This record gives sequence, structure tokens and C-alpha cells, in this order.
Amino acid sequence: MITATKQVKKTDIDTLCINTIRTLSLDAIQKANSGHPGLPLGMAPAAYVLWTKFLRHNPKNPKWFGRDRFLLSGGHGSMLIYSLLHLTGYDLSMDEIKRFRQLHSKTPGHPENILTPGVEITTGPLGQGFANGVGMGIAQAHLAATFNKKGFPVVDNYIYCICSDGDLMEGVSYEAASLAGHLKLGNLIYLYDDNEITIDGSTDLAFTEDRTKRFEAAGWHVSEVADGNDLKAIEAAIKEAQKVKDKPSLIRVHTIIGFGMPKQGTSKAHSDAPGVDAVKETKRNLGWPENKIFYVPKEVYAKFRQATKSGPQAERDWNKLVSGYAKAHPELGSAFAQIRSGDLPAGWEDSLPKFDGVEAKATRAYSGDVINAIAGSIPQLLGGSADLTPSNNTYIKASADFQFGKYANRNIHFGIREHAMGSAMNGMALFGSVIPFGGTFQTFSDYMRPAIRLAALSHIQTIFVLTHDSIGLGEDGPTHQSVEHLAALRAIPNLAVIRPCDAHEVREAWRAALKRGNAPTAFALSRQKVALIDRKKFEKADGLHKGAYVLAEAADKDGKKTEPKLILIATGSEVGLAMEAREKLNAGGTPTRVVSMPCWEFFDAQSAKYKESVLPSKIKARLAIEAGVSLGWAKYIGDGGDTLCVDKFGASAPAEDVFRDYGFTVENVIRKARKLI
Repeated sequence: MITATKQVKKTDIDTLCINTIRTLSLDAIQKANSGHPGLPLGMAPAAYVLWTKFLRHNPKNPKWFGRDRFLLSGGHGSMLIYSLLHLTGYDLSMDEIKRFRQLHSKTPGHPENILTPGVEITTGPLGQGFANGVGMGIAQAHLAATFNKKGFPVVDNYIYCICSDGDLMEGVSYEAASLAGHLKLGNLIYLYDDNEITIDGSTDLAFTEDRTKRFEAAGWHVSEVADGNDLKAIEAAIKEAQKVKDKPSLIRVHTIIGFGMPKQGTSKAHSDAPGVDAVKETKRNLGWPENKIFYVPKEVYAKFRQATKSGPQAERDWNKLVSGYAKAHPELGSAFAQIRSGDLPAGWEDSLPKFDGVEAKATRAYSGDVINAIAGSIPQLLGGSADLTPSNNTYIKASADFQFGKYANRNIHFGIREHAMGSAMNGMALFGSVIPFGGTFQTFSDYMRPAIRLAALSHIQTIFVLTHDSIGLGEDGPTHQSVEHLAALRAIPNLAVIRPCDAHEVREAWRAALKRGNAPTAFALSRQKVALIDRKKFEKADGLHKGAYVLAEAADKDGKKTEPKLILIATGSEVGLAMEAREKLNAGGTPTRVVSMPCWEFFDAQSAKYKESVLPSKIKARLAIEAGVSLGWAKYIGDGGDTLCVDKFGASAPAEDVFRDYGFTVENVIRKARKLI
């Protein structure tokens, strides 16, 4: 245990700075009449030491690649990071501090990476920041192993995180901690705010295991600071953690929640505005002028704003290092500049497979073909699977496994940790210069839904490869058969859900996902084989980028194109079924158009004119065919349409038997279609 008995004097600059963080946070929370003062007041000393003595950052350029990353996993304590950002000179004015938790401010209730300069990640749901940090550690380790050369440590970052009791209680944090320990990510240094309090009261109510032993068992280096106000002990612990290169580090900082408040050390100090009188009493306890609000002494600004000089200098030094690196290693230097640009390499689309004369396979298999075709052209593509690599077809064959000492490899084994995988992918994307993908069965998207949602909220490029997309999974039965998941995923704003119908649409799905640099994409891929669609005879698959397109036009009995009386709308493996039914309906005198609709979100973004060209309003007879719940299809089929969907759970049997039993046959499509005419 690292301790120090000497306490900080009440009048020194360190205490003045720390109490500025505390009172600034307290004033903002009180003005908003909402917030969480406990964490900012308790962790202000640790944050102060970290930000003034260790954190490499540039307030004038928050996105400087060479910076360390700071994550506040306990996002409820957001006023801590807002105070630090304002005081150190980021573009976060005192007016924004005063607008804490107000509409359209840069200081929302929980940090959002897209709103506030200097905020690396969107946090709030506990445990997410913890797991995001592990993803950042993975990205940093990979890039360092790929690019660093002797004398040129161009990728040399620490990932610092403040996490709470609540973070450590969440399952995702332990999933991520286990992975980080296995991978020996020595670039992670986490400060654990161990204040023994949650909303309900003492952690003794529900959280009594030995956290030190838990993290040691997971392969972490663990140290303790007995007094959260002991600056020397905090500094010593961080220095010690920096020396540990083959383990992530957790520093247990024993703090008093809401330090200085009348109700410090209790659950009453965790959240909510304390009240005007309590704010004044807190300031008195801290030796602060009780009637001064949003008060920052000049010497405090002077101390913190040193970062506006040291930060740009650190960036200049780094730029000089990178310049020398590029001269010494021109090929690597060019590649390093390219991935940092955020742009895809020139000509990458030429590596996409053509799929001419392809055999009938599942779309998951075609996806694997695409990954391996483009991996050489897009070096920033990095990912894996939650222990379903052979099933998800996510392995980059030209590379090997990402493991300790082999960080340059590109195949990550996330283990059976779907939630941590999703959160780590988000961290990888937020670190920058990598494009993460991760695979699992679509039904297990439930396990990582919070991470998928945060990817969409954070506007980051993560690619979720979700296979075994329906009752077509077969014998494993309803526990593993995705039914409601397409609808659930489609409900997430800013997430593109793509269910391709053949090899060509799979190719275009990957093209679309890779071009979506500021938003996530989820693929819904089949286990069952899909139909071979002759793209020389029918419409090309680039219609996928508009979400829906006319794949096959209606025809009369003689095979001549004519105006449709019926539209079959389908996705994924059911497009082949729709095409078979179309042939018979056309031959039987019912001119039928087939619309492939792989992505609702893309289609909804099209012009009214285009939508009308695909789904003419005068044609009321429309049948949607999809092996998932019918929820959401009403807006496309209208009042006169119908669905052939699965509004109940699946069954355990061979896939073809389940599909037949659930009505996914040509005969049933024709029967339902003719009822609409």
C-alpha cells in the first residue's frame, strides 16, 4: 500500500487548485439544481495530480494524436472533467460551466464526445468507460507494435481512467478487465474512486468482495492510496503504475464522497444539488469564500493554464519526432500519416471482390470473403469475434492472433464477452486510426446492445458482424434464433442495419460500412445459403446504398416488362424466395415487382421522388417477406399490404423444416399475395 502521512497545507497552491475544482463543480450543480457532486469533490485531488503532473495533452488541439487519453467512466461526475477542461484552457468557457445540464450547452449531464472539446468518450451507463479504455489500450498497442521503431516511439500513449464502485459492479467492466489482464495491456492506468458509497447507501449492501484480489487474479497490477487527499501518495502510485509495462494498473484511491459537504461520506452526497446553505457550509469547510460563486483565483488559472504552453510544445516535439521518423522510415511514415488522416487508402474499392460465377453460400461466408479481400488494402481494419470466429467468418487469414507480444497482428479473440467486445470496439474507434469490427450471433446482440447504442450516440465507425440472423439457424432452436432483433436494432437512431440478400449485396454492405466514417453499421448475415441472383439479368447490387431498389420488374405472361399489380418486398435470404414467387406470379397473370430492401435507414434517407419510384403509392398490394418480427413494416406496406414474418419464437429443427413450418414457401407467398389483389 502506498501512503503518506504528511497532509497538504490549507494555503498552498495545490489545495487552492483542488478546492477550485470542488467549488466550481458544486456551484454548477447547485445552479442547475441537478447533478452529482460526490465524485468531483472526492476525486478532485487525484484528478489534479493526474492532469497537472502526468497527462500529456494539448488544450489548443484536443484531437492531437500523440496525446494521452483521459476517460471519466463514472460519467455522472461530469462536472469534474468540465472543471478540468475549463481550468486548463480548453474551448469550454465559464458561461458553459454556468449552463451545466441546460439545453444545447457543451456541459450535458453526462459527458458526450460529440459535444465537448476534450471529452474523449460518451459515458454515463456505468462500466462503459472502463471497457472503452480497454479498447483504446488495444488500439494503442496495435499501432505502437505496427509503427514504432528504435528511437522513434511515435505511438506512445497512456490511457488514464477514473472509475467508480458502480463501474466495477457492472459486468461489462469485469469482462473487459479480464481481457485486458490476459492481453497484458500495460498502457492502462485506472484510478478507482473507492468511496464505499452508492445511491442506496454503503457498498456493504451489495459489494463486499476483495477488489484488490479480484483484479490481481485478472492479471492487473494493483496499488492503494489510503487517503484520497494525499497528493504525494497519488503521484507515487501513478509513477509506479507507469513502470509496469506488462500489466494494466488499478490504483485504489480511498476517498470520501462529497468531501467537505455537510453530508460527506454518505449516499446523500452522491447526487442532487445540495442546497444553497449546504454549498455555503461546504465552502466554509474548505476555507473558501462562501458568498463567491464560480470563483477562480488568478493564481489557479495561472497554474492550470500552464497546459496551454506545455501542451503545444509537447505536440511540436511529437511532430518533430514524426518528421524524423518519416525520413528514416519513409514507407512506414507514409502509412502512419495515411491512417491518422481518417481517410481510407486510395484505390481500396478495387480490392472488393467481384463475385462473378460465385457458388451459393451463406452471406456470413461471403462477408468473410470480403474481409480477406480488402484486408490488405485497408491496414486499419482490425477485429475479431466473441469466440465464434469460424461461425462469423471474421478471421483475417493473412494475419495472426493479437496477443501479448504480438500486438501487430489483426485478429482479436475477445472471448465469450459480447458486451466487452462491443464496448472495446467503441474505444478502439475513439482512439482513432483503426476501424474495428466484431462478430457474434445476432441473437447475442442483446448482450452488447448498450455498446451498440453508444456507438450510434457517439457517431463512431464500428462494424458489428451479426450472423445467424433468423430462424434459419435451425437446430439450436429459439434461444439462438434471432427473431425480434432486427426490429430492436433498427430502433437505434444513427445505426445502419443491413441485411444483404446475396454475395453482391454483401460486398456493397461492406463498401457502405467502410464509407460511414461517423456512424456504426450492423450486418445481419445468414447461416443458411442464399439464392444466386444473376446480376446481369437483374438490377445491380449498388442499389443497396439507397436502402431499397427494384431488383426485378414485373412482367406479363410473355416475360415482357409491364406495370406491376403487386410488390414483394424482402430482405436477406427471403429475397430469393420472393424471386421464385415472382416467376410464378408473373406466369400466372399477376405482374409482380420484387424490391430488395437491405437497409431501412438508407431508404428512409432518400428523396420522396426516389421512394415513390420504388414503392409507387398507387400500388396498394404489397407483401413484406422477412424472417423476423413484423414490427416496423407497416410504413412500407401501407394499409393495403401484408407481411410474411415471424411474430413468435422459433423452433429447434433443420432450417428448411422450420422455414417450411413457418410459411416461408413459394406456395404460401403466392397465396398471401393473391389475397391482396
